[in-house]
Amino acid sequence: MRRAEGRQTWGIYVHIPYCVKKCAYCDFVSVPSAQRGAEMEDYAAALTAEILREVPPLRARWGDAATIYVGGGTPTALPAPLLTGVLHTLTAAAGEPLECSVEANPGTVDEVYLGALRAAGANRLSLGVQSFDDELLRAVGRIHTAEEAERAFHAARAAGFGNISIDLMYGLPGQTLDRLRRSAAAAAALAPEHLSVYGLTIEEGTPFAAMQAAGRLNLPTEDAAEEMYDFLMAELPARGYARYEIANFARRGFESRHNRGYWHMTPYLGLGAAAHGYVDGVRWANEADTPSYIRAVRAGTCVRTPEDGARTRERAMEEYAFLALRTAEGIDAADFHRCWGRDLEDVYGAVIAHYVGLGLLRRTAAGIALTPAGMKLGNEVFAAFLLEE
Repeated sequence: MRRAEGRQTWGIYVHIPYCVKKCAYCDFVSVPSAQRGAEMEDYAAALTAEILREVPPLRARWGDAATIYVGGGTPTALPAPLLTGVLHTLTAAAGEPLECSVEANPGTVDEVYLGALRAAGANRLSLGVQSFDDELLRAVGRIHTAEEAERAFHAARAAGFGNISIDLMYGLPGQTLDRLRRSAAAAAALAPEHLSVYGLTIEEGTPFAAMQAAGRLNLPTEDAAEEMYDFLMAELPARGYARYEIANFARRGFESRHNRGYWHMTPYLGLGAAAHGYVDGVRWANEADTPSYIRAVRAGTCVRTPEDGARTRERAMEEYAFLALRTAEGIDAADFHRCWGRDLEDVYGAVIAHYVGLGLLRRTAAGIALTPAGMKLGNEVFAAFLLEE
């Protein structure tokens, strides 16, 4: 989906591929920081060079970037001077964004580190807590305790962060509804502005996948996991957090601007090893191997590989539908027509009627959206929006 030149909302994603320890469920591109300590300075230098090469042309086309998101991995596995140096370079090249988010592991930050991030331009912090249950944290391979998570949150407040998100997980090995209730209560007691909740999925190639294959993973039953999901979907709104996307809840005005950009197919520049980007209707992935990425940037060669090949208009339209349906507002029929030159009902009328009848979709003043039941069965609905070749 190409847009006219001129002022254009756009974002930047920066990938920091290092972790102190890789969690047992994680299949993201990351490497142990202890094994790559000498490499980190080279990585930060390469990332800085990529920023200075790639960001100014887009800023010249579209104006200042609206959002920056630094994810990983664990960005805060980098020494503070390296990460803050990257942030200073970013904001100088891209302009001061409305939202500059940094992911952090509670076991890797203190008030001094967080104060340095805040001074470097970060104004939103995403804490990967996952649980406030020490036994469960150990079971999934997290390096922090519940007490350290609470300490990190308070340190972030003291450092000046007025916009903090906490990640929670459900369906963990050994987790029960009561244990989840206690974690949710602990998270809510801290009064973060935003909460993200994710069900555990077993990804191929992870330690958990091997444990499951060997019959050594004590997962909750499907019914128990569904009960946990239902609890969170009721509990978080009752505590003042509106559900604005399938897995995300926020107090009014604190929805993630950067993630909203993903769901509305806003262009974003991906920087760093394994980063993904989407500009001018093309999606790409950067070189994932960090030494190869560093060498390529130093040589001034391209680090990108297009993901989509010959991406058809129909595939792009499907993606638009999937992403918009993840949000509480769903698909706006007028925006659909503006983007694709076709009426939503002409393209998807039969599918819409079917799933409205099943109670999984609802009609809105602007278009269509998933019902609460539809959000629970989102993948089933999304599959129905695939167009015939």
